[in-house]
Amino acid sequence: MDAQTLLHAVEGYMYPNEVELQWSILIVLYPFITGLVAGAFILASLERVFNVAAVKPTYRLALLTALAFLLVAPLPLQLHLGHPERSIEMYLTPHTSSAMAMFGFVYLWYLMAVLVLEIWLDYRKDIVLTARESRGWKRTLYRALALGSDNIDEGALRLDDRLGRFLTIIGIPSAFLLHGYVGFIFGSVKANPWWSTPLMPVVFLFSAIVSGIALVMMMYMAISFLKGRKIDMNCVDTIARYFFYAFLIDFSLEMLDLIHRIYEADESFQSLDFMVHTRLYLSQVVMQIGLGTLVPLALLALTQVVRLSDAARKGFYALAGCLTLVGIFAMRWNVVIGGQLFSKSFLGYTSYKMAFATREGLLAAIFLLLLPFAILWGLLALLPPWPKEAAEAVGEPEAAA
Repeated sequence: MDAQTLLHAVEGYMYPNEVELQWSILIVLYPFITGLVAGAFILASLERVFNVAAVKPTYRLALLTALAFLLVAPLPLQLHLGHPERSIEMYLTPHTSSAMAMFGFVYLWYLMAVLVLEIWLDYRKDIVLTARESRGWKRTLYRALALGSDNIDEGALRLDDRLGRFLTIIGIPSAFLLHGYVGFIFGSVKANPWWSTPLMPVVFLFSAIVSGIALVMMMYMAISFLKGRKIDMNCVDTIARYFFYAFLIDFSLEMLDLIHRIYEADESFQSLDFMVHTRLYLSQVVMQIGLGTLVPLALLALTQVVRLSDAARKGFYALAGCLTLVGIFAMRWNVVIGGQLFSKSFLGYTSYKMAFATREGLLAAIFLLLLPFAILWGLLALLPPWPKEAAEAVGEPEAAA
């Protein structure tokens, strides 16, 4: 923005460094995408660690979804940086007192030591069988994915299962750390009363679990429908129950934080209250609380207390999942953007105008939102999430031969 446009966006009195927002839509995407990663992995852990057999049809899909979104998670930060090539310095010269610098190691640990290794152990048998039965480039590809491992006897598979379970167990606190860190970054900014609350990491974490579960549930129903597979309603109903319970906890935490702010009513309360009733009314009251929280909770509660047909429950779950993702994204928007719209003096307000075809504009944000789905499509083609499809993929080359 030019200086004149910036001045027109100001209402009241603001410090010069507060007029233009430093964090844009890309920083909104960053916690949203990492939240989907953490939530998808938590759903996968229900079957592997907590033995919730009903959600088994979504186990591999949840892992692949987490991987696809995790690969894209750092890209908003890379685009936001003026010199993204310098990010490698985070690993070469670690700065232990910087939470942001240490996150690079958390990300690398979660990607390589937890998620990729667990997926490889879970798919190793399928990869080896596909390599044995395939021909040409496909055989070369799957042999490379097998990393030279060709032993799939009972003892080796039992070891794979034990190692995979161990990785899932240590992956749960890693997932908590991955997204809890994002809330910690905002909650530790003492100068900003909109962010400075000890509940911020916990709220971010539970909203991440809610969004990840909603995404995987919707992906499972959508992929099953597109592939002509029968949807396991016991699986979807079980996921919806966990979705509902996690959502209730998340909503309770947010309401607890809100009640505490209202009761405390410090010097910042009047300014924050003005923000909620004006600049953030649509995104917070309507999108986040109304459409993104109360409506999905009502739909999920209805499916728990009223006997509905399978088709009706599918529709309710799909609508609740879509609205929940909108609400969680609105929550991230209200935290990141809303926290920058008012002056630290509480005497002025600015606004955020999102560009379109710029490095941090709407077009880049849309691309980053669609990219994980493109990566997931490739992963699903390479590593089918259901054993029947894996068996068919193995049988096709043999039949052709």
